[in-house]
Amino acid sequence: MPSPSRGGAPAAMPKYQRIAAALRQELDHTAQTPGARLPSERSLAARYQVNRQTIRAALQHLRADGLIVTGRRGTRPVAVPAPVPAAAPAIGTVPARCWVAFVSLAPTHAALLGMRGGERTLVHHRRERHSAGETLQHAVTYLSPAVVAATPELSALCRHTAVRDEDLGPLHRWLDHATATGRVAETITMTRTSHPSTSSTACGLSVRRTLHDGSGRLLAVTDLAFPTWDRLTFHRDRAAGGYRVS
Repeated sequence: MPSPSRGGAPAAMPKYQRIAAALRQELDHTAQTPGARLPSERSLAARYQVNRQTIRAALQHLRADGLIVTGRRGTRPVAVPAPVPAAAPAIGTVPARCWVAFVSLAPTHAALLGMRGGERTLVHHRRERHSAGETLQHAVTYLSPAVVAATPELSALCRHTAVRDEDLGPLHRWLDHATATGRVAETITMTRTSHPSTSSTACGLSVRRTLHDGSGRLLAVTDLAFPTWDRLTFHRDRAAGGYRVS
């Protein structure tokens, strides 16, 4: 079976990545409380009914994305840059936040992008939230380090410790062009699980998108998480370079 990096169909998202996607919603709430921490590994393992090794992998995934840090007092969320005022968002939402990090990746994504041990690359985040604070969509794009090194507008972002929304125009234009001229493959994963300890049902919808150029070279991998989905309609429009979700 061909691998995603060779142009075949992408694999379904592993369990630890689905847990990491679900935890992103919790990060939104804990980030709003000074000194807030995530639950312990033991508590998270019990909540998701998995072993602690799976939880560690999920936390490492978030850590590699630059979303959390772990110290002697536990794991806490990393502050996200405030959004820059732009066009009016959809009713009930706040302006989307975009930011980038230049980091080492979790093993799964590093292997997918053909990265060597300790190698770093650009990771782009775009988070859309409801006015009540919950995350509606969180897209994380992992760019190929070879592509970053060969593209001036991308490599320039690696030299900054903080990049504002308005500084990301070149990156967004590059992604739009690469998507319009390249080939996109996508896998949609929907999960719905009930935890015996609670009366609530945990839902999650994720999309794994791989972007290749015309020669089949993998340019980027994007994981889109919709942690609060109930009913979503996807309209795929190549001209728009992505999904319209309603």
